[in-house]
Amino acid sequence: MNSYKLSFLYIFIFLSFLVACDNQSRQLTEAQKNELILAIDTFNTAFADGKLSVLESMITDNYKHTNGTSKVIGKKQWLNYLKKRNQEIETGILTINSYDMDQLNIEFHNAAAIVTARVAAAATKNGEHSESEYRVTNIWVYEEEAWKRAGFHDGKIQ
Repeated sequence: MNSYKLSFLYIFIFLSFLVACDNQSRQLTEAQKNELILAIDTFNTAFADGKLSVLESMITDNYKHTNGTSKVIGKKQWLNYLKKRNQEIETGILTINSYDMDQLNIEFHNAAAIVTARVAAAATKNGEHSESEYRVTNIWVYEEEAWKRAGFHDGKIQ
């Protein structure tokens, strides 16, 4: 075998090894998959309790948030919304009576997951009680050894 063919063979084997290692590194362990359920629960509790620092640490830098009543907003805009909401919680204007997620379905795609569910929420704002149900879709990614929410969309259930 001449040196050209041998060099090509070595390069091919090396590149194949790199691709195999890269694909393998994107596959999640069962423990990492199970961590997502805990992360979702932690996120939902922090949202209900108005724990901004927890929420901020659990979303990606390029986070996108949208729902049926507004256009897409990014991380900064969503955190600003949460700050206003937290002020309402702290002053007693807003009380979150319940925030429950069920019908959870998770579809993993390498180091990402599409999570769909139903959210039932009850709140009291300025003395008026309201209850709502939403269908939600969340995009979660596994980065920096933790699950982070990268995207959100909801639609109100009639």
